[in-house]
Amino acid sequence: MQDTILILDFGSQYTQLIARRVRELNVYSEIHPWDKCPEITSNIKGVILSGSPFSVRDEKAPKIDLSKIKGKVPLLGVCFGAQYMAHNFGGEVAASDTREYGRANIVSHDHESSLLAGIAEQSQVWMSHADSIKTLPSDFDVIASTADVKNAAYAVQGEKTYGIQFHPEVYHSTDGGTMIYNFVVGIAECKQDWTPDAFVESTVDALKEQLGDDRVILGLSGGVDSSVAATLLHHAIGSNLHCIFVNNGLLRKNEYTEVLESYKGMGLNVKGVDASEKFYSALKGLTDPEEKRKAIGKVFVDVFDEESKLVENAKWLGQGTIYPDVIESVSVTGGPSQTIKSHHNVGGLPDYMKLKVVEPLKSLFKDEVRRVGKSLGISPAILGRHPFPGPGLGIRILGEVTPETVAILQEVDAVFIGELKAAGLYDEVWQAGAIFLPVNTVGVMGDERTYENAVALRAVTSTDGMTADWCHLPYEVLGKISNKIINQVKGINRVTYDISSKPPATIEWE
Repeated sequence: MQDTILILDFGSQYTQLIARRVRELNVYSEIHPWDKCPEITSNIKGVILSGSPFSVRDEKAPKIDLSKIKGKVPLLGVCFGAQYMAHNFGGEVAASDTREYGRANIVSHDHESSLLAGIAEQSQVWMSHADSIKTLPSDFDVIASTADVKNAAYAVQGEKTYGIQFHPEVYHSTDGGTMIYNFVVGIAECKQDWTPDAFVESTVDALKEQLGDDRVILGLSGGVDSSVAATLLHHAIGSNLHCIFVNNGLLRKNEYTEVLESYKGMGLNVKGVDASEKFYSALKGLTDPEEKRKAIGKVFVDVFDEESKLVENAKWLGQGTIYPDVIESVSVTGGPSQTIKSHHNVGGLPDYMKLKVVEPLKSLFKDEVRRVGKSLGISPAILGRHPFPGPGLGIRILGEVTPETVAILQEVDAVFIGELKAAGLYDEVWQAGAIFLPVNTVGVMGDERTYENAVALRAVTSTDGMTADWCHLPYEVLGKISNKIINQVKGINRVTYDISSKPPATIEWE
């Protein structure tokens, strides 16, 4: 079984970063809500307790039984996790006299500590807490201090148990990566063998065992996730995989024909289904984002139900669900992490659709999916495509979706993406798209006054989509894009650029 670091999430905004830092070491990590801790099996080599916006002194703060973890496997508490252990085992946690948020420096540390091996003097760390550990339990030893926090890090005598009040997973903790390496590889002794090649081999073997001679239907979108999922399934079951590419009428300009063309030569059995009118009918009159997502999802499932009946003995529906989809669709009980939005490919299928779900990518972040795709030999043209939402332009048109608004937005999007490619910027951007706004604005074209629609352009940089920053595109490129859209796309007389980051905004507007 794969060596694993288990991360128990108490609702911290940084939990996903911990998982990523561990995986960057080629060690598999898994996030679970604190109140849904799995059994500690032999492959779980270490456990990390995340931070939390709660204080351990709050009446409603998360409370977890650590009796099967502490002293049994290496354990690292981060921020709240460190305070929880200190508080729970006889120490004192109280409101800080000087609340620490942001950068701090370690002024002294135990050079003999396995956790702090290789840490520089005055190493910068990132603090984010209102409480502080005032006194440690009798068998806890302080191993690092900052100018304002004496018990910034501790070790438990006779155990591989540690706590740190700062966040090693964030970029601003300059030696944070070293500390995580020390815990994961040095203390927990994890093998660094979770590589793309290893993932492909183990996943294909698992799929063969899971699926046997069963037939699988998978919806292709032309994007990275579904393409990699399809290729993994194809390696496992060959011609028993039946791929379907549905035209929901909400794709990018010419995407239906271009995507079908791109799959030629990959050996996949692909069928195109044009269901545009069904989607438009289901969306008629809907303006609420969740209602639109659910309507699109329902038609998508209905189409697959119809198509599955044409594939004799089809038993499975393959999906390209990835880890951020799963994380954003699950909330931490008792914590502030909330379901951000429903995902069209998370949450199972209606009872009437007699297909089980297989999701070969549900443990991967987006950049990991691309590395696996490269290992599988998938074309860079497919692996380099920007993410595109499952509901397509349906959630980039604010308000009611009509064939007319879709046609306008397709033209706007084509100009935007085309100019990013022409300027050599496409590969520098994580995701880009245009949003049709339910706003009419006054404009002047020639000698005539116009009262037409506005669009917003969105381009972000990111690693995995969990966080994102707006992309600082050159003004001259933005100016060229704006002029071209207004001059060439009938119905648009104003272009804006979205400069909000995630969080607090999401990448998509709906």
